[in-house]
Amino acid sequence: MIMIFDVIIIGKGPAGLSASLYTTRGNLSTLIIGSDSELLKAHVIENYCFIPRATGKEMIEKGIQQARDFGAKVVEEEVIGIKQLDNTFIVSTNQNSYVARSIILATGKSKIQVPIKNLDIFEGKGIHYCVACDGYFYNGSSVGILGYTDYAIHELKEFEGITTNITLYTNGNELVVNEESKKYLSDNKIKINTSPILSVDGGDFLEFVEFKSGEQEKIEGLFVAYGTASSTDFARNLGVLVESNNIIVNKEQETDISGVFAAGNCTGGFAQVSTAVGEGANAGQSIKKYLRTIKQ
Repeated sequence: MIMIFDVIIIGKGPAGLSASLYTTRGNLSTLIIGSDSELLKAHVIENYCFIPRATGKEMIEKGIQQARDFGAKVVEEEVIGIKQLDNTFIVSTNQNSYVARSIILATGKSKIQVPIKNLDIFEGKGIHYCVACDGYFYNGSSVGILGYTDYAIHELKEFEGITTNITLYTNGNELVVNEESKKYLSDNKIKINTSPILSVDGGDFLEFVEFKSGEQEKIEGLFVAYGTASSTDFARNLGVLVESNNIIVNKEQETDISGVFAAGNCTGGFAQVSTAVGEGANAGQSIKKYLRTIKQ
């Protein structure tokens, strides 16, 4: 029997861990999923009130222990996709799948810059970031997925039933995927191009990819799934409103999709630990109210 969590928190940084203290103390079954937080890279933090001096690693370790002490389950996995199914959310990681009645997006923003020229020029004109959102425009067309991790393979699978003319472009990166992803690529005979890419180009719309070798390859659509997915990537896939790469929330940290909340850097604003902790606490309290409402 599959356990359905009351809430899954995606991200184990300040926002996610703070939210868990409120959901767990509200007797909500809580799962925190995350790999490394950006805060771990902070050598010294001196401007967080009540704590005179601490490393990012020390703060995260204390936060995880607090979450576990209150009953949260914490798993070190990489989330690669989220889907809504009726009144629940299915969260897929590089190792498992989990189900929840609500979710909090708290992974921050992706800091990976894709080193390819002209991507921004063709956004919406052949360059996309969500197969579930825009893949249907390319029925039977030649398309590509730009990425090299399980996240890219998850997006690639979304093209099933839309087109079989698919190429995985790794942009010179070695594939970093699990055995299931490797098997999928092999079983479906997915074309893999590992050549470093210089730019994308075309007329009014995307027409080709140009490699650093000088060679070109015709393509009609290229979907970016580079590195690991961020909160804004998940939000777009769920149909949540995103503006200027920020997830739009109200004062309760609610998005425009029922059951989806967001907190921390992914919502914009002041990128500080104190702000993330405050938004996380607000999201945790709001989810308690939300779940009480839907259970009535």
